[in-house]
Amino acid sequence: MATQGTVVVGVDGSDCSRAALEFALDEAARRGAAVRVVLAMPETDYWATAYGMSPSLVEEMSAGLEKLGRDVVDDVVRGRGGNPADIPVEVHAIGGSPGHVLVEQSRDADLLVVGHRGRGGFRSALLGSVGLQCVVHAYVPVTVVRHGQPESQG
Repeated sequence: MATQGTVVVGVDGSDCSRAALEFALDEAARRGAAVRVVLAMPETDYWATAYGMSPSLVEEMSAGLEKLGRDVVDDVVRGRGGNPADIPVEVHAIGGSPGHVLVEQSRDADLLVVGHRGRGGFRSALLGSVGLQCVVHAYVPVTVVRHGQPESQG
């Protein structure tokens, strides 16, 4: 099957980002598209400037994060009973704030997928700050994926 288009998905290891990855894989299969998994490294710019991190250390951190992303992809694909080779998947660790990185990655994509909540602290918020930034600023349609059932009120 020839691939046409790209579905970008933000992954941070949270349950919501795993649900977003599952959705992105389903959508890519439906569209005959590839998936670009994006992991943001927000502290890299700060630490590199403030403490003079060597470029090789930044590259090593990026490679480690990309391996973690590939492991998450493989785990999710295996959990779905699929073969990791069924859908073309790229994994990229990119320095910058997650919202900004995902918005920029949406420039050449067909769809951006994010989880409802990431690793942030405000669990009661309706939508996480990264998801909100993506919904407002992305260059393509954005799908926000909830994980599990909403918490009961009261």
